[in-house]
Amino acid sequence: MEKQDFKTALELLKQNSEKKKFTQAVDIIVNLKNLDLKKNDQQVDLYLQLHHGRGKKVKIACLCGPELLPNAKQNCDLAIPTDDFPRYAQDKKLVKKLANEYDYFLAQANIMPEVAKTFGRVLGPKGKMPNPKAGAVVPPNANLKPVVDKFSKTVRLSAKTQMSIKANIGKEDTPEAELLDNAFTIYEALMKALPQEKNNIKDVLIKYTMSRPIPVGVTADELKKQWEERAKRQAESAELRKKQLAEANQFKPKRQKAQEEVVEKNDDASNATEQAGEEKPKRKRVSKKKADAEAA
Repeated sequence: MEKQDFKTALELLKQNSEKKKFTQAVDIIVNLKNLDLKKNDQQVDLYLQLHHGRGKKVKIACLCGPELLPNAKQNCDLAIPTDDFPRYAQDKKLVKKLANEYDYFLAQANIMPEVAKTFGRVLGPKGKMPNPKAGAVVPPNANLKPVVDKFSKTVRLSAKTQMSIKANIGKEDTPEAELLDNAFTIYEALMKALPQEKNNIKDVLIKYTMSRPIPVGVTADELKKQWEERAKRQAESAELRKKQLAEANQFKPKRQKAQEEVVEKNDDASNATEQAGEEKPKRKRVSKKKADAEAA
């Protein structure tokens, strides 16, 4: 796929999507193939710095000691000193709230054991533990401004359990040139990270939050044909389901009638027993299978 293919896809997305009452996000979806994700060397997990922002505020928290605290307060959205760690250790809900609210976590290198002990059980499964490979673990004297600037344009591309990677590249009001550059940058980075490069990519899609996905590499006519064929298949499938339902309903009255007749017999027997002064027997439950047999 060439950069022009992505440009065409973005144009088709804009032309074939209804305007919503809110500004939609623009996502890229890369579906993979010919990979065994059970093998670590075939999994994908990389942090990629884009050339442009994605049109939304990236929230960054810093877990730090007293050496880094002033710097963290100045540059990060939240600074959590080691003195506050016991409060989070005692309340797992607080850590979960942090994990949901913040996109990335930075940590001071010499307190990583405490960070892991206090936050690891929640941040780890969510893939938000401070990652040394991504540059999120820093020395006590680090200048956090360039680190925060870097993470504000960083996207994580991960495929460990599913053969698909989804990433946000901006919003629908983001300049098209920036969307194009972000999308193609992600595609090229994945090509280099995958064992067989383009042979591991099944297809690439571009979509808004609430739009149909646009395949990258198709023309307007090819897209129209794809959608017409899909609509035809859906109509045929709906017609088949309707026919099957109608056939099933033909047998429904017989079953209901048989069940009502058996219940009526039970009621007559019960009334006769009551008139004779005997104890009223328990009503027998009629199975659906028996009712169907009597109906036949």
